[in-house]
Amino acid sequence: MSAEKMETAAGVYDGAGPAYEGKEDALSPEDLSEVLAAGTKEVHEKAENTQFVKDFLRGRIRKELFKLGAVALYYTYTAMEEEIERNKDHPHFAPLYFPTELHRHEALARDLEYFYGPDWQSQVSCSQATQLYVDRIHQVGQEDPVLLVAHAYTRYMGDLSGGQVLRKVAQRAMKLPSTGEGLEFYQFDGIHSAKAFKQLYRSRMNELVLDMETKKRLVEEAVKAFQFNMEVFDELEVIGQTIQEDVLDAGMPVHGAMGGDVSKCPYYSAKMAASGGTAYACQLVMAVLRHPTGQVLFATWFAALAGLAAWYLM
Repeated sequence: MSAEKMETAAGVYDGAGPAYEGKEDALSPEDLSEVLAAGTKEVHEKAENTQFVKDFLRGRIRKELFKLGAVALYYTYTAMEEEIERNKDHPHFAPLYFPTELHRHEALARDLEYFYGPDWQSQVSCSQATQLYVDRIHQVGQEDPVLLVAHAYTRYMGDLSGGQVLRKVAQRAMKLPSTGEGLEFYQFDGIHSAKAFKQLYRSRMNELVLDMETKKRLVEEAVKAFQFNMEVFDELEVIGQTIQEDVLDAGMPVHGAMGGDVSKCPYYSAKMAASGGTAYACQLVMAVLRHPTGQVLFATWFAALAGLAAWYLM
């Protein structure tokens, strides 16, 4: 069982939904939360190892790509939450209906307005990979609503688990306001304890009356959801290759045209402390060498050193 699943509630969940307190009941391998966790473990790890996600987790963010990622999320959550509203009374989804606590499309709309301005809707469009994801969500909601559980589980639990960390990384890297503008997607104002709420959500999932065949179908759908997300990440990575923009690394330009001091970056400071300084020094050298100015300086330094050596050996 993962560490997350071993968490117990620290207190009472005091959002708009029902309260849930005390320790989580002993979980069975046949509980839906456990079946989903086991069945998506491999694809989850693959998703975390896409280049786009790895760069984000390292604090290496291109603002234009971040904005396009927010656009993809907006269309995804709009579709999912439309179908959730359509099926909010469905017996296999009603126990998981938490619009106040979880719904994200309005927060994403505010983020896009921050990045693109009041006329943001005329400036954005749904990408090809995102449209495939959106189409699948609508198909599920209209033809087989029980499978919406897989999409909600994949997105919302992931957002709650890592959202605050990602918010801080993005805020630091892009120097966004500390008041939260541009990052409302990561702020769950209706949830006062993510730990307690995730416990509540898992317990509600496990109380759904489903046979094992349906649970297996939910695993298959959750795997598809991860794959759709990976296709969006891959699409963003391809787009990123066409964008001429300095990568921001936890708030400091790695390609420092403005002469930023990478050594002051909290991310690199943490890496230096963790590695004893050697890895940090290598990263710093590589960051300098990736920039044309750094390459010129290195070439100049090398030529001077070679000249000095030649003079000494004469």
